[in-house]
Amino acid sequence: MSGKKGMKHYPREEKLEAVRMFFEEGMTRAEIKAMLGLRSEGRVKAWVAQYRREGVEAFNKPIGRPRKREESEQSELERLRMENALLKKYHTELRKVVLAKRNIGLSINIEKNTK
Repeated sequence: MSGKKGMKHYPREEKLEAVRMFFEEGMTRAEIKAMLGLRSEGRVKAWVAQYRREGVEAFNKPIGRPRKREESEQSELERLRMENALLKKYHTELRKVVLAKRNIGLSINIEKNTK
């Protein structure tokens, strides 16, 4: 699912063409919008600003969230072993706490009864 509904992604060539028309031909953002069939003049403004900041490289960046890397079997095995060890440690600590609570309750009752 995309982040914003109705959001259109324009190809790199179209962005570069809009920037070229703005700088070389001196066209206004409204004229560029009409010629290229863009939804808003704000797109042209944003592309020009990106071009001024970063040059052509601004339009070579991938769009969206980076893809997850596939985990190798070895690294997945190591991760699962680490998780298993952590869960065992947590379980041991939790069991100690539960047993300590039971013993405290029992030891108080036993001491009262023995006197």
